[in-house]
Amino acid sequence: MAHRKAAWLALALLVWCVHAGAQTFSSRTLGVRVDVLVTDGHNPVAGLTAGDFELRDNGVVQRIEVVDAHDIPINAILALDTSSSTTGQRQKDLITAGQAFLDGLTPVDRAALTTFSNFVIPAVPLTSDLAQVRSGVAKIVPEGRTAILDGLYVALAATFDEPGRFLVVVCTDGSDTASWLDPVEVQQALQRSNAVVYAVTSADARRSPALKDATDASGGHMLQVRGSAELRATFERILREFRTRYVLAYEPQGVAPGGFHQIDVTVPHRRLTINARRGYVGQAPVKQP
Repeated sequence: MAHRKAAWLALALLVWCVHAGAQTFSSRTLGVRVDVLVTDGHNPVAGLTAGDFELRDNGVVQRIEVVDAHDIPINAILALDTSSSTTGQRQKDLITAGQAFLDGLTPVDRAALTTFSNFVIPAVPLTSDLAQVRSGVAKIVPEGRTAILDGLYVALAATFDEPGRFLVVVCTDGSDTASWLDPVEVQQALQRSNAVVYAVTSADARRSPALKDATDASGGHMLQVRGSAELRATFERILREFRTRYVLAYEPQGVAPGGFHQIDVTVPHRRLTINARRGYVGQAPVKQP
């Protein structure tokens, strides 16, 4: 009980810190960067240029550039369900999938590990020491219930005010039975992060609208597997797909700097599917006394 209370107090402090003013984007300094997946059916579309895209910020067309994604290191955060239902073969397959995912990263990439069951543990902070993250994955121990939203929130918190591209992979085989946070708080965290969230869930688990909303809002996907034996291939597929995404960058023009900004990305005159985050929270100018 004491451990549970301590975990809740730590999570409450984290929530307070985010709501107290964590702002990831400032149009005056960093501009806005948007990861965009373009597909034709199930196949990624390559070879597009800035002129092929149209991006609107709060309805206003912006002048954009396409940044070479290879120039931006990937920050990958694994948020893994370690509740008691993952015991046995599921645990082995989850460890194998996590290790394979990390093997797909390059020396310039970074990774982190968050685990969630009854409580959330930021097991390995963001690091370029991928061996440390592999060790953390190998040591996961199943126990307790499942706090999916809390786990996602803590994973997102690691993306605030950090450089690079962020990919968060949430993997769970069940439904949320233990989270303290509600979906609104997770959505607010997503608006302050440039992370793309992919969720991997069991096909026989009850659907989680909140998790689906999180992946959609970030421009990611929710993927269902029929069994834990499919986890490795699914994790590897996520990383491959992430590497095909375009990175669009722009300095917002013609829009107020503060508040929530809705982003709409299209490729005009072509029937393509676009996945990109829905918006961001801008930073208003600081008033001088």
